[in-house]
Amino acid sequence: MGSQSAAMSAPPVSPRHTLLRRIIIDLSVMTVIGIFLAIIGPFGSIAAPFPERLVTWLGFAWLGYACYRPMQTVVSWGERALALPRWGMLAATCLVATVPMTFAVIAVNSLGSGQWRWAGLEGWLGTYFSVLVIGSAVTVLFNLIQRQGDAPAPVPMTTPAPAPAPVSAPAPPALSPNPLFDTLPPELGSEIVALEMEDHYVRVHTVLGSALVLMRLRDAMALVGETEGMQVHRSWWVARAAVEDVVREGRNVRLRLARGIEAPVARANITTLRDARWI
Repeated sequence: MGSQSAAMSAPPVSPRHTLLRRIIIDLSVMTVIGIFLAIIGPFGSIAAPFPERLVTWLGFAWLGYACYRPMQTVVSWGERALALPRWGMLAATCLVATVPMTFAVIAVNSLGSGQWRWAGLEGWLGTYFSVLVIGSAVTVLFNLIQRQGDAPAPVPMTTPAPAPAPVSAPAPPALSPNPLFDTLPPELGSEIVALEMEDHYVRVHTVLGSALVLMRLRDAMALVGETEGMQVHRSWWVARAAVEDVVREGRNVRLRLARGIEAPVARANITTLRDARWI
């Protein structure tokens, strides 16, 4: 209990430090991938000496990270704001990110030969699909690792009312630290409207505003206390009392909340919401 209380009362980690840590971890993974590709020598590169393969594949691995990793922001935005399927967005962004990466590979290979030359349409397409295979495989690997920390399948989040305290009960002890509420700025209050996952953070929406908290969504859901709510989407938890309207556009459903916030509803959860009389 002592170690748990110490962890809960520890000061929040700076978002800048968290971003730096994430980049260092990601580049370390890309370095391992580059070394692995240098060893196996795919796409005919095995004919080159190992030192040359190592430098080339490490460079391509780091360059690929610069091309593909920013696309995760686009994927997260499309999933949250437009309720688009995550894997469909990943496929589309991989197709887009492969274009600049292909030009980079052709440029590096041309510089290595000592002269710039246009690869031609056939050579360009061949390079594009080779880059797409590796870039897509690495992107899938990163997302599978990330999903291990995500919340399980959405289930209603309800908490039974506490038993009434005896009339002669002594004064209640001091409240235990709550990493969710203790991290919020005081001016936002404690009336939570929704929790929205943003990469490795959770945006806590209250009736007075919102703020980012360094926490997984499922951990934040466990700290909302007695607020009745439900995880309506992979990236959203919503307080039931905050739902003001239901917006339907074709097969897409969104919940309109206080302060004009709209939370997408996963199609697999529509029946659950209907059974719970949310919609």
